[in-house]
Amino acid sequence: MFSKKTIFGHLIALGFLLGVTSGVTRAQMPPGEMPLSETEQTTQFRRIEQPLGVKVGVTVGGIALIGLELWWFIWSKTKFQQAETNQGIEEVTILVDGGYEPSRIVVNAGQKVRLNFMRRDPSSCLEQVLLPDFHIAQQLDLNHVTSVEFTPEKPGQYPFTCGMNMFRGVVEVQRSNLSNMNGSSSLKARHTTYSSS
Repeated sequence: MFSKKTIFGHLIALGFLLGVTSGVTRAQMPPGEMPLSETEQTTQFRRIEQPLGVKVGVTVGGIALIGLELWWFIWSKTKFQQAETNQGIEEVTILVDGGYEPSRIVVNAGQKVRLNFMRRDPSSCLEQVLLPDFHIAQQLDLNHVTSVEFTPEKPGQYPFTCGMNMFRGVVEVQRSNLSNMNGSSSLKARHTTYSSS
């Protein structure tokens, strides 16, 4: 077959040949038939009138896209999930794939909470989860379930974010009849990593 040097040489020769012949062709044209120079071509504009239907269609399409973006980022409801109680621990599994799903978790005050993060997204942004109100910074292994446990003592909204603070979620803590509101610290946390099969 052909070597790389042969192919490369032929391409250079072809480029040189095309460059030379296009210059010769331009030089042989009569002066009145010379094409306009590039500067003359860019300064002359020709207005093309569009039909009214096209103008209306483009305008309506643009307004519809703006409305869709506003709905998506401002008015769409975030998905939430009530934590399920299992042996006295409120537990939720959160899928980490281009964000957190669900991004809003509802739990009761005074009960131990276990958030199971299943990371499917390989991006470096989502390899860590931060719960600053509970002083938790946990690495999330790819394709593994990583559990984070804490006990929220007071009702409120506690954010959790990725390591770069780009993706966010909220743990909403509601007042519970069973909660012990003695003002004890809510900073106890335990981290466990499980392998999913």
